[in-house]
Amino acid sequence: MNEQHGYDIEDLSIGMSASYGKTVTDADIVLFAGVSGDNNAVHTNQEFAATTAFGGRIAHGLLSAGFISAALGTRLPGPGTIYMGQQLNFRAPVRPGDTVNATLTVKSVDMKRARVVLDTVCRVGSTVVIDGEATVMVTSSTRRAAKAQAERPSESPR
Repeated sequence: MNEQHGYDIEDLSIGMSASYGKTVTDADIVLFAGVSGDNNAVHTNQEFAATTAFGGRIAHGLLSAGFISAALGTRLPGPGTIYMGQQLNFRAPVRPGDTVNATLTVKSVDMKRARVVLDTVCRVGSTVVIDGEATVMVTSSTRRAAKAQAERPSESPR
């Protein structure tokens, strides 16, 4: 583990899994609309949203996908993880009050490049709302040790 308690590449193996869950509130949707600039009425206007195929307001897809990022940065691999890419499939809507559980599972580990590919799935209950795959860069205890060794002053012979 690194000093922030995130997994190093050397700690990871295929099949490792972790989850992060959060209940989506009206405040989350309003704040996400404000910070992202996405004020689509299907997210912010109940009267309009009631006339859509969803029959009411839904959360922004990327708000829900953000829980994948939370799981990556806080659970697996955890602190020190750098997002390199994400492929997403939006399968079902998330509504205010729904609890989204993002689950990550290590799919492949590239020790040389310190890269990990993880399957990513978000569920509300048993319903898959998002699935996909993330690629991340991970910290390395081997690289930290090599850097520390290189930075040590060499002892001169007497």
